Amino acid sequence: MNWAVETHSSSVSLPGKTSVLWVSVSMMGLLPMMGMGLLSFVMGGSQSQPLVASNLDTIELAVQWRSPWVAQLFEPDPAASAIAQQYLANLANQGLGANTQGLFFFTGSTTETYHQATTPLPAASLTKIATTLAALSTWRPDHRFETLVGVTGPIENGVVSGNLVVRSGSDPFFVWEEAIALGNALQAAGISTVEGDLIVLGDFTMNFEADPYRAGELLEQAIDAQRWSSEIESQYQALPPNTPHPQVSIQGGIQVQPLDAVGQVSAWVVQHQSLPLVAILKAMNIYSNNVMAEQMADLAGGAAVVMAKVAEKTRVPANEIQLVNGSGLGVENQISPRMVVAMLTTLERMLQAEGYTIADVLPVAGRDTGTLAYRDLPAHAALKTGSLATVSSLAGVFPTRDRALVWFAILNQGGNLEGLRQGQDNLLKAMQQHWGSPTTVSDRLQPSVDFDQPLYQLGNPQRNQAFVAGN
Repeated sequence: MNWAVETHSSSVSLPGKTSVLWVSVSMMGLLPMMGMGLLSFVMGGSQSQPLVASNLDTIELAVQWRSPWVAQLFEPDPAASAIAQQYLANLANQGLGANTQGLFFFTGSTTETYHQATTPLPAASLTKIATTLAALSTWRPDHRFETLVGVTGPIENGVVSGNLVVRSGSDPFFVWEEAIALGNALQAAGISTVEGDLIVLGDFTMNFEADPYRAGELLEQAIDAQRWSSEIESQYQALPPNTPHPQVSIQGGIQVQPLDAVGQVSAWVVQHQSLPLVAILKAMNIYSNNVMAEQMADLAGGAAVVMAKVAEKTRVPANEIQLVNGSGLGVENQISPRMVVAMLTTLERMLQAEGYTIADVLPVAGRDTGTLAYRDLPAHAALKTGSLATVSSLAGVFPTRDRALVWFAILNQGGNLEGLRQGQDNLLKAMQQHWGSPTTVSDRLQPSVDFDQPLYQLGNPQRNQAFVAGN
């Protein structure tokens, strides 16, 4: 059967800056919008007032249903609200004002409870959810960033009579393992010595070092095993057994030039492909890597473009997200709890359309470590943490009884970060206990990607391709 939803809304200004939003809904059959579509309806879009407000003294909402059972279906959960109120009371007892805290709990069709839902609050690394959404709005999950390596002179008997040129492909996850594999690919292509310089073109990064010159120094060290440090040797041990030790020596210095300075290249030798985007985003979020996030946001167009893409995709008012970068560093990055949840559910919808799940880009409790280490969180929950000196945030989705999922955002401000984290963990446990612990886990929280496969492993030599002579 199909559901058809017809909505009619009008906003009426009343004395005291109070407005009333009337919504009538007629239904036939079963609504296919019970997931993200209905979230858009509940959340509101740019063409209508939001159905959920955080300040009920300034916005009073009334819903007129033609079918009483539907009203009951979408009724907020008073028990969940009581749990949330106790949580806020505990914070108040610690001297943390209610206006510095935000909550939003959503079960796919109903906003169960909230506090300051539409108020932008310092989000810390929940900002990386926005960056993740913007990245997946820009590229497909299997997108790879390509780095090219070429020479400026002939190669004879393993010696380049000229320079080695690295043209940046803006790979945010180019690390020791990747550089070792690239060095082996260069050696397989017939290069062992470069008489000239290493020339870096563009915004090449390595080991999360954003300075192209410093990144070039790291690359020069990585492709010559004679210059390895104990750190490089340790990372080498993670590669498959019998991985060769690269022996590519650069005799000259390092130059950094613009990305378009490619006229000097006489031949391209190796094309290096990054890990697929989905694996890069997963690593970025597991470890909450700020350099990766800021580079990813810049590649997507910068903070302003990230905000615009988020508002467009979620259909939540744009004033509920205020960003100055893609990492969350700085209290100037502020997002409303409602917007955080909308970003999460939008991400799931976008990923599902490509055959992936939310667990493919967010760390999963009990499976991944990173920032989830030492947290007492619901098993199988896909989560993102955030921390600044006086900010602690947590958002994601956790399973409950009958495979039902609960989407949530908690944004706290206060000096005792460990106490705030413990309070968040306790709140989630209380909510899960209220709704019931799952006996089975929904496929929606199961990763579809096996990150142990060679395709997703750092240092996989198959992602380095030699150019055919003459190309």
